[in-house]
Amino acid sequence: MTKHVEFTAMENATRSDYDLVFQHEDKNIEGQADRVIEWLGMMAGDSPYQISRLDHCLQTATRAEIDGADDETIVCALLHDIGDILAPANHSQIGAALLRPYVSEKNYWVVLHHGLFQGYYWMHHYAQDRHARDQLCDHPHYQACVDFCARWDQPSFDPDYTTQPLDHYIPLIRTVFSRKPKPLL
Repeated sequence: MTKHVEFTAMENATRSDYDLVFQHEDKNIEGQADRVIEWLGMMAGDSPYQISRLDHCLQTATRAEIDGADDETIVCALLHDIGDILAPANHSQIGAALLRPYVSEKNYWVVLHHGLFQGYYWMHHYAQDRHARDQLCDHPHYQACVDFCARWDQPSFDPDYTTQPLDHYIPLIRTVFSRKPKPLL
């Protein structure tokens, strides 16, 4: 049976209450990789693209791997669109928030901004500024995001591209999500 804290308002909690809360949180963190893998599986469904959203993510990761990206960057490429299943309108921010405690500032920034940077490839079709990403051109990770989109993300909608299966990336997912989460200040 699950133990419960004694408080009904946080201001009345004791250290032992919070010890119990943090123990429960640690168990949730241990299961994070399994949840991420499950969420990826949910992306295998119907899509307006020629491939599923899952296959797009797998292609993006495969391209990153072939280019010699490190394991963390490959996982970020794999998970860059995971927010599509939770919040399509701000999918980049959702994916970045999921990854942030486990990845470098650079990889976090790239995932966070890739949606805006992908606009370069479609915004002009809707009389929008395809160069909107250039408002961030002075940021140290700007070029990394341009490259992420150009080399890995935007070309990864190809039904004929040879793509690694999800099982290939599960060990990398487990490695990244087994890291001690960084505190977010």
